Amino acid sequence: MTEFTELTDLTAVRLLDGYRGGEFGPVAAVRAALARAEEIQPEVNAFVRLTAGEALEQAAASEERWRRGEPRGLLDGVPVTVKDILLLRGAPTLKGSLTVDPAGRWDEDAPSVARLREHGAVFLGKTTTPEFGWKGVTDSPLSGVTRNPHDPARTAGGS
Repeated sequence: MTEFTELTDLTAVRLLDGYRGGEFGPVAAVRAALARAEEIQPEVNAFVRLTAGEALEQAAASEERWRRGEPRGLLDGVPVTVKDILLLRGAPTLKGSLTVDPAGRWDEDAPSVARLREHGAVFLGKTTTPEFGWKGVTDSPLSGVTRNPHDPARTAGGS
C-alpha cells in the first residue's frame, strides 16, 4: 500500500487532524484521492468529470491557510465529490443525460455544495448518476454503467 492509498483511507476528521498537526497537507490528500480515482475509473466508472487542476489549486490555497493557522471552515482541504445531479459552480450538471446541454450557464451551487465550498472542501469532480437520478441502478446514456467498487459484478445501487 502506498502513502497515497493510505491517505485515501482516512476519514475527514483524521485528515483535518493531520492538517492541523502538520503531519501532511491538503495537497498530498488531494493528490492521493485523484490518483485513486484515476486508478479505479477504468473498472468502476464512478466519475463523469475529474477536475485535477482545479482541485490541486484549491488544495494549495487550503494548505496555505493551514500553514497560517487560518483554516476557512470545518472541512478546509478535505477532498469531496459531487454527484452529477447537484449543481456545482463552474461544472456542467448533466444529470446522467444526453439531453442536458453542457454549454449551459453553470454559475450556481446547490445549497449543500455551497456549504461544502463555504467550509473549504476541495472538489475533485462529479460522480455518475442514473439519468435524472430516478432509479436505484447506476447506469445512464451519458456515462454507461457504474460498478460497485467492492464487487464490480454488482451494481453501485444508484450512487
